[in-house]
Amino acid sequence: MNCYLLLRFMLGIPLLWPCLGATENSQTKKVKQPVRSHLRVKRGWVWNQFFVPEEMNTTSHHIGQLRSDLDNGNNSFQYKLLGAGAGSTFIIDERTGDIYAIQKLDREERSLYILRAQVIDIATGRAVEPESEFVIKVSDINDNEPKFLDEPYEAIVPEMSPEGTLVIQVTASDADDPSSGNNARLLYSLLQGQPYFSVEPTTGVIRISSKMDRELQDEYWVIIQAKDMIGQPGALSGTTSVLIKLSDVNDNKPIFKESLYRLTVSESAPTGTSIGTIMAYDNDIGENAEMDYSIEEDDSQTFDIITNHETQEGIVILKKKVDFEHQNHYGIRAKVKNHHVPEQLMKYHTEASTTFIKIQVEDVDEPPLFLLPYYVFEVFEETPQGSFVGVVSATDPDNRKSPIRYSITRSKVFNINDNGTITTSNSLDREISAWYNLSITATEKYNIEQISSIPLYVQVLNINDHAPEFSQYYETYVCENAGSGQVIQTISAVDRDESIEEHHFYFNLSVEDTNNSSFTIIDNQELVLTFKKNLSSTSPS
Repeated sequence: MNCYLLLRFMLGIPLLWPCLGATENSQTKKVKQPVRSHLRVKRGWVWNQFFVPEEMNTTSHHIGQLRSDLDNGNNSFQYKLLGAGAGSTFIIDERTGDIYAIQKLDREERSLYILRAQVIDIATGRAVEPESEFVIKVSDINDNEPKFLDEPYEAIVPEMSPEGTLVIQVTASDADDPSSGNNARLLYSLLQGQPYFSVEPTTGVIRISSKMDRELQDEYWVIIQAKDMIGQPGALSGTTSVLIKLSDVNDNKPIFKESLYRLTVSESAPTGTSIGTIMAYDNDIGENAEMDYSIEEDDSQTFDIITNHETQEGIVILKKKVDFEHQNHYGIRAKVKNHHVPEQLMKYHTEASTTFIKIQVEDVDEPPLFLLPYYVFEVFEETPQGSFVGVVSATDPDNRKSPIRYSITRSKVFNINDNGTITTSNSLDREISAWYNLSITATEKYNIEQISSIPLYVQVLNINDHAPEFSQYYETYVCENAGSGQVIQTISAVDRDESIEEHHFYFNLSVEDTNNSSFTIIDNQELVLTFKKNLSSTSPS
């Protein structure tokens, strides 16, 4: 290939085969060939490349010319175009070799066509040159705007992230030829999202340019534009939207909106009773809003606070029983803090929020209260009716101090008056009943439903009101030949009276029997009857 043809190739001007000629008006200079004999050497075709702009609206666009150097212009040669697109997309002037595009071409659909050319001698019908391939390349124009293919875009970034934090990268694609000038070279710019976001012009990387607080705004719509031709005049553009959501960080501490809570508790409430709730508010969400409540100040140690982790409320509970008459109001201070606080965010939680709780104890009508849990009294048996036994006492613990009425249940031998004085109503016999287990009931005069009862134990004390008695009836026999001093019977006695020590009895014969009797008694705390002298034969044996 000579320098002229090389220059045309570098400039993108369609080339002709060295063996093909052209007129002065063709795209190539005719190559002069030396005169040869009719027995010419067979030449090969040289590969050539032609260019045609895409999107040409003309119905017939001249691309270039093929011409043989053997063609002397007498129309003895016929040029033929073969291959895909020949006849439908491209045609050739069979006489001149001029090639035309007869359809509008789209490089993005097909960027090149490989065709074959052939020169036929009309007279003989034979090819004067070997068939050869050449390329028609569709040259690019900037007819495609950039498109974002991965829409929709959505990103999540923690609130309060520092400047420069990566958010997301958006990427646009341009169907134009990247090797054809700047048609597919893109630049990104931010149409909406300032001043919180920025985009890198060549990469489409979106970064944070200013800190954001989720509690003020939790999501942003950012619009990114991509322009081809590196933004030069005539560039085409495309846009996309990016939804950027801010995730929560624990940068807010819980705060009581109420500085004072007023609660009430009944003095009859058992320990563990819930008497009310308190509530703090946290602008954070999820785990960052979980709270722990506690008592900061309670000198009485009467109350406690537990946390409901589902509702994030503080439940005030009764830790110890309260008594309206002893103390009818309390004041405690509660505090609240987050359950989870990362070390790097502790600066937002240096001082816990507190609130004051005033608790009023409600008075209830309580039953009478005895001074003792039970009473034990003593009374001697055989005391006359109306004798004093003892005094019980109960009072109304409420402020109105209702008078008390007393009664004794299950008893026919004792009475009680409104002063709580217990007396006997019948004579007492210890030998019949030594103890009385009774129940004393106290009833408020102004509210008979308020009743209290306690046990009463009365012990009947012994007096010596019973003579000794023989433990059985004795019928004694003695033989007539019994000797003096012989023991013929041992007798004993009992006493129904109670004695701290064992009973001691003294035995003797009656005065009449002492002088006349044939028997004597030896007192060894039980009676021993002995024979004193011989009996007559008429005595029973």
